[in-house]
Amino acid sequence: MATYTAPVDDIGFLLTRVFDFDATMAGLPGFEEVNAELAVSVLEEAGKFAAGVLEPLNRPGDEEGCTLENGLVTTPKGVADAYRAFADAGWCSLSGNPEYGGQGLPRVLQILLDEMLSSANLSFGLFPGLTRGAVEAIGHHASAELKATYLPKMISGEWTGAMALTEASAGTDLGLLNTRAVPNGDGSYAITGTKIFISSGDQDFGGNVIHLVLARLPDAPKGVKGISLFLAPKFLVHADGSLGARNGVNVGALEHKMGIHAQPTCVMNYDGATGWLVGEPGRGLNAMFTMMNAERLFVGIQGLGIAEAANQKAVAYARERLQGHGADGTPGPVAIINHPDVRKMLLTGRAFADAARALAVWTALQMDIADRHPDATVRREADALVALLTPVVKAAFTDFGFETAVASQQVLGGHGYIREWGMEQFVRDARIAQIYEGTNGVQALDLVGRKLGLEGGKLPQRFFDLIKADLDAALPSAGAALVTPVAEALARLQGATARLAANGGAVEAGAAATDYLRLFALVALGWMWVRMAAAATDEAATPVAQRKAVLARFFVERMLPQTLGLDAALAHGAPSLMALHADAF
Repeated sequence: MATYTAPVDDIGFLLTRVFDFDATMAGLPGFEEVNAELAVSVLEEAGKFAAGVLEPLNRPGDEEGCTLENGLVTTPKGVADAYRAFADAGWCSLSGNPEYGGQGLPRVLQILLDEMLSSANLSFGLFPGLTRGAVEAIGHHASAELKATYLPKMISGEWTGAMALTEASAGTDLGLLNTRAVPNGDGSYAITGTKIFISSGDQDFGGNVIHLVLARLPDAPKGVKGISLFLAPKFLVHADGSLGARNGVNVGALEHKMGIHAQPTCVMNYDGATGWLVGEPGRGLNAMFTMMNAERLFVGIQGLGIAEAANQKAVAYARERLQGHGADGTPGPVAIINHPDVRKMLLTGRAFADAARALAVWTALQMDIADRHPDATVRREADALVALLTPVVKAAFTDFGFETAVASQQVLGGHGYIREWGMEQFVRDARIAQIYEGTNGVQALDLVGRKLGLEGGKLPQRFFDLIKADLDAALPSAGAALVTPVAEALARLQGATARLAANGGAVEAGAAATDYLRLFALVALGWMWVRMAAAATDEAATPVAQRKAVLARFFVERMLPQTLGLDAALAHGAPSLMALHADAF
């Protein structure tokens, strides 16, 4: 049975041929010594850990699941040891702030590591991923004292993190939450309430679990403006950094889920738990969204990781499975990879994964530029582009990732339905990524309702101009057969964007949102394919370059035409969606 192989050759191609990683790093203070050779060598080791340690735990962990007994969470056999080995090897601290013990390496390396973890063991990857998100929020918004107390051990991986937002009556609309925080008179607060769906809410790795909890102060107004953010650890911490008494942070139950069974998704009870304010009173969502936006990109990468792993397994099976005659008349039985429909499923998954990885690297480079570029204007522009792409990466990558998992399962036929082959787990695990950290419908509404209006509506046009410039530059090497269809799809996207701006209104935005996001994503992926195809013509005919040229053509001819249907649907607007009375459904 095929095992996961980290896509290191593809990563090397992206960093050296498509994005000129070395030149970008050279212009960012603190990254001058980072280059593609270093990045690839680090990621090669990450791939070995993912394939050798984490993937073998994936199916057993899914079958065993987590347990809760006497208030204590136990993760599946081998997970705790694997996590400690992961932390001891320094992987938790890869992109962490050096001021608190991190290695300070670029986001590009972090995102590519996250992809490998998601491919090998999605449940495991949530532990360091959620911890890093909590670190982001604490690092941006907490007091110096809280940072000094919690960040070093969270960045090292000795302690883990979780975010506690959702309540039974408050999901997407967090303005309805009821958890309360009452001042204790010493600068701390007593937090009382119950949260649900809390991934990594507890673990048996040792150390501490640091919860970031949304709650209301006694005089807080209703709605989102009355929400504050608090840090509540599982164990209180002494002045010397050692662990003290157990805090009032307890697991009430474990959620029974469709997938990610090796990840303890908890119902958390905060029974007068001692916590400390993070950021300003009443601005909890502002602080929490620092974590949420990081997590949304992380979840998008989970979709990519599942797609990569599922496609690899499907390709390996299709090469070995013999069935039927060849479509060209070759006597059978032949390997099913020779059948056109099987090839279509495999190529669709591969064309998505390679382009998504490229777009993820581009987005991560913008994050590094936004953090470190010496020019404030360049930093601000890069940060805005990341904001624009965040809902697209989260929603499109997880939609296409789930579709790839389903198609890869289909390649295996009946074996795809059987647990021992691992494909049905990919389908179950991938499905949650479309839901958590804000459903994909919410991401689409964020794109059309908020992000398109940034910079007075000029941000999307700036992004479109950037794509257009790259398409023009790539035309001589990539050729009109690839560039022109992407340029035409970009024109459709620009037209749809203009119609949304002209029509306005919540109903039209809601009716357009998911189709518009998919259209946006297909154009962005097409942009990446043009860049990769152009780069492939500039180097010797390596296997990677040869594959890129073929896949670029497949994407443009077989996937990009979806933009025609999406544009036609968007042009009709909301009337047919809203015409049927609710009672008539």
